[in-house]
Parts: sequence; structure tokens; C-alpha cells
Amino acid sequence: MNKTIYQDIEDFATYLKMPVLKGGYKKAIQEANSKKTSYDQFLWELLQKECDRRQENAKQDRIRRAAFPYKKYLEEIIVDDLPEDAQRKFKTLTSLDFIATGQNVIMAGNPGTGKTHLAIGLGIKACLAGYKVFYATVPSLINQLKESRSEKTLRAFGNKFEKYDLVIADELGYISFDKEGSELLFTHLSLRAGRKSTIITTNLSFERWNEIFLDPVLTAAMVDRLTHKAYIVNMNGNSFRLKETTEWDKDQKFFDSQVAYFSNKIWDTIQLTDTQVV
Repeated sequence: MNKTIYQDIEDFATYLKMPVLKGGYKKAIQEANSKKTSYDQFLWELLQKECDRRQENAKQDRIRRAAFPYKKYLEEIIVDDLPEDAQRKFKTLTSLDFIATGQNVIMAGNPGTGKTHLAIGLGIKACLAGYKVFYATVPSLINQLKESRSEKTLRAFGNKFEKYDLVIADELGYISFDKEGSELLFTHLSLRAGRKSTIITTNLSFERWNEIFLDPVLTAAMVDRLTHKAYIVNMNGNSFRLKETTEWDKDQKFFDSQVAYFSNKIWDTIQLTDTQVV
């Protein structure tokens, strides 16, 4: 094959945005010739590699667009360390069937029990499965809604927000909202109710949500819509972070004791040496 044809292949691949073809066609041709691969098999293998790369890029792009604060995977979770209710529902949740059926997931419990880790893990798995995901803490989401309103782009934001397969609204309960924030959050979460899935993590039981929304009527309506046919996960349990801190403290004390022991040994040796020299 002459250089002109090679150049044309590379130009075509660039124009068609097929980097795998552009970077690997020469090697693929050599292998096909050595193995006497049929034309249809050769073409199939070449296109399959290109397709695989695009699918992988799409997965990573969905994860990037979801705007997770960090990556946490379901595989990293020690299921036995989760609160009992989460252990029972873990298999059901990780099947992602709740997304297909447009059901919500409410994880409520004290801090440090794995709510955010589980929520992000489900979000990343959803991205890998082809779903479009959006992550935000509740205070951040309200700020985005307010900014969109002030910039007169709220309708565009709402249209996009409504179409996500999964929205993760993290950390409901740490900061109270003003009336505008409460109404914006209620309106936009309501747009998704019964059609698209939302995961909400909160440190407050439902009867205390009024402390955040400061409006009994709106609070009742919010709870009613979000919990309809939803998975309610009781996340009250022992704090992972407290456990890790306790274990770290034990390790640190052991390390400190070892340092002190060996320091004393070295000091005793130095003193003994000095005594012998004298």
C-alpha cells in the first residue's frame, strides 16, 4: 500500500473523528495479512475497537459531567459495616432498578454512616450503565437555582435538570434555606417526581424537615412527593469516620510507644558507650 493511500486513511480517520483507526490501522493491516483475515472480519475488528473506545470515553464523560466531588465506588464499601437497613437493601439498590422505574431513594441517618459514599457509588455505577447523572449538595443546588433565576436561565436549567436519569441531592439538613430557596428546591424536585429518580441523603428524620424548609405546608408536600413509592433507607448506625479515627489513634499510640522505646534504647546505648570511654 503506497504512502498516498496511508495519508488518505489518516485524513479520513481525522475527519470522521476515529482516533483508534488512525493510530492502529497499520498494525491491524499487518496482522490481518499475516493471519489471512477475511475482509469482513478485518473491518469488524477495526470498527469494534473504535466503538469500544468511544463507549469508554462516553462513560468517563458522564462521570465527569455528573460533577462528583470525588470518586467513590460500590466495590469499596464493606457491606457488613453499613447500618442494618442499608445492608438489607444494598443488593436491590445496586441493581439500579429504581432508576429504570423512576423511584427515589431517601437515605436518612446520623453523620458518618456511609450515605454520601453509597450515593456517589450508585451514581458512578449509573454513569457506567449509560444513565445521565447530576450530583450536588443541597445548598449548592439551591445556589445554582438562585443564580439561574437571577441570570434568567432558570427555565433552561430546569429543562436540563428534569431530564437527568438520576439526581443526587446530598447533605439535606445541615443548612436551612430562605423562602426562595425552599420554593425553588421544591419546584424542581417536584418536576421529577414519579418519572425520574432522585437520591437524597439527610441527617434529619422527616418530622424535622420543617426545621430546614421553615414552612409546614411546603414541608408536608415535599415529603409526600419525594417518598411516594420511594426506598427509605435507615442509615442510623456507627460512624465510619469515628471508627477510622479510633483505629488511627490506636495505631498512632502504638507507633509513639515504639518510637519512645527505641529512643530510650538508643539513649541508654549512648550513655553506656560514654561511660566505657571514660
